[in-house]
Amino acid sequence: MKHKALSVLIIEDDPHIAELIQLYMEKLGYLTQVAYDGEAGLEAYYETYPDFIFLDIMLPKIDGWELCKEIRWDNKKIPIIMLTGKGESQDKIKGLDIGADDYVVKPFDPNELVARMKAVMRRADLLNDEDQVVSLSGLVVDKKEYKAAAGDKEIMMPPKELDLLYYLASYPNQVFTRQQLLDQIWGYAFEGDPRTIDVHIKRIREKLTEADAKWTIKTIRGVGYKFLEKEHE
Repeated sequence: MKHKALSVLIIEDDPHIAELIQLYMEKLGYLTQVAYDGEAGLEAYYETYPDFIFLDIMLPKIDGWELCKEIRWDNKKIPIIMLTGKGESQDKIKGLDIGADDYVVKPFDPNELVARMKAVMRRADLLNDEDQVVSLSGLVVDKKEYKAAAGDKEIMMPPKELDLLYYLASYPNQVFTRQQLLDQIWGYAFEGDPRTIDVHIKRIREKLTEADAKWTIKTIRGVGYKFLEKEHE
């Protein structure tokens, strides 16, 4: 899968974490720049105008809260994921309120960080056109044209169902909790019933079956859902 050479600014005072993120970004073909304190981060932002920012909260000189606000005053659209050792819900809400697109608590799984970054970029429309189409064995989900097909059978579904199918199909065999799916598809401000996910999953599963798709969504009891080929169910 090809990606545009996006520029990523990593503002993190822990060199080990900064290096880990940098390693994963460069594996994706992204250009990276690291700043180890808030002041250097702000200077790097105005010098390079990156496409994406990872922003630690507890930074020397200027903390992540102030830095996020400063960047948001200049650019309301640049995607920002905040990184922190704090996991309290009030901090998460504060981060999102001041303009962060996502909030990840340390220690984190780098693969989850990449998945969250991609989700944020999809919402910001930063991934290239190829990333709008998922092609699996006998199944195509096209977000550019909002359509899906199993073989030569078109699968009709409303936008939210297609968004959910696209997201699951982007990560086959990966288990997601209901909350993760709500956060990614409905957004962090969603305050509705978590069982909304169950209803949509049921409809998608039925439509995949009607279209004789080789793929289905398996319920992982007590955890959530996984998209996988039926032969591996």
